[in-house]
Amino acid sequence: MEPIHTIRLKPGEQDRLLAGHPWIYQNELEGWPPEAAPGDLVDLHDSQGRFLGRGYLNPRTTIAVRVLARDRVSVDQNFFLEKIRQAQALRERLFSTHPPQARQDAPLPVAERSAYRVVHGEADGLPGLVVDRYGDAVAIQLLTAGMDRRRDLILSAVEEVLRPHTIVARNDSTMREREGLSRERAVIRGQIPPEPTVTINGLDVAVDLLGGQKTGLFLDQIDNYPLIERMAGGAEVLDCFCYVGLWSLHAARYGATRVTGIDQSPAAIKQATALAERNGLADRCVFRVANAFDELRERDRRREAFDLVILDPPAFVKARNRIPEALAGYKEINLRAMRLLRPGGFLVTCSCSYHLSAEQFRHMLGDAARDVRRTARLVAQGAQGRDHPVLLGLAESEYLKCCVLQVL
Repeated sequence: MEPIHTIRLKPGEQDRLLAGHPWIYQNELEGWPPEAAPGDLVDLHDSQGRFLGRGYLNPRTTIAVRVLARDRVSVDQNFFLEKIRQAQALRERLFSTHPPQARQDAPLPVAERSAYRVVHGEADGLPGLVVDRYGDAVAIQLLTAGMDRRRDLILSAVEEVLRPHTIVARNDSTMREREGLSRERAVIRGQIPPEPTVTINGLDVAVDLLGGQKTGLFLDQIDNYPLIERMAGGAEVLDCFCYVGLWSLHAARYGATRVTGIDQSPAAIKQATALAERNGLADRCVFRVANAFDELRERDRRREAFDLVILDPPAFVKARNRIPEALAGYKEINLRAMRLLRPGGFLVTCSCSYHLSAEQFRHMLGDAARDVRRTARLVAQGAQGRDHPVLLGLAESEYLKCCVLQVL
């Protein structure tokens, strides 16, 4: 049986944990046994010796303990089976044409989505684990030493619950290096089909399971793409940081007359062009390699005009002490985008930086509108998709902001 260490929190440090936050930082602990190794199980106690929860430890990292349960549960095969079953049951309820029945022997519902996140780390009670489904293929990320130590248990549970034809390890996050783990991209079960595809809001989308961003695609925006359905009809559209063009393709599908997508990755632009052709939208979508900051400045200089501009950049904030610098970057692109819009045009602008709050993001947008002397009104908002739930008590699990503005 796996040994379990006992660790005490310093006096007064238990409140955040009791409020639902599953991370314990090194400076909140009285210490740990010298023999403790990354990934070992620990029981957390308050300074008076009262049991608080069970998790796993990594003495190398700032987040020293990630909590798995509030009781003394066995972290074994049944633990992972139950957690992944619960996570999948939620997605079936959210994405099925008919909600699943209570009986375990009831037939599986018909999914309306073939690509979605099955396990979203802490929000599904499995900190350090991500499981994404792409049709018959599953991509997993083992981000921490605690999860990497239990790889075989997790793979067995994924196979039993999801029954995929293919499992791919996308363990290429920098987070693994901080955990003392090597990076890897590998097929660990089955084979990747010649051209794996999924359906997203009626679009046929190819997935690069080993080479694509995240685990193949950005799944967290799927619920937000339909926000532009009422704005795209007859519009000229500029899509910045377009990656493989999913915002662009949705705009064209919703009736845009011309869409220009730009991204600095030649590989992404090649895939976006191929997806436009695959979906019969190549006559209205043009993709080109460019730096979005430079492109926005140049088009502003030429006084070009659009009806819809989309900004979906990568995270600008990598640490809390870099927020001012990131806000300057966000303001620059949003200010330029507002100047490019015809009166009454729409701006879709996003941030996936969890260090940046929704209030800070909206305040920045107000500053940008003031500086270009335009009136902007918020007409719609989006967040990360339903398959990326937010854990109350863990503010860091709410990261994606999506605002749709009309700029007058």
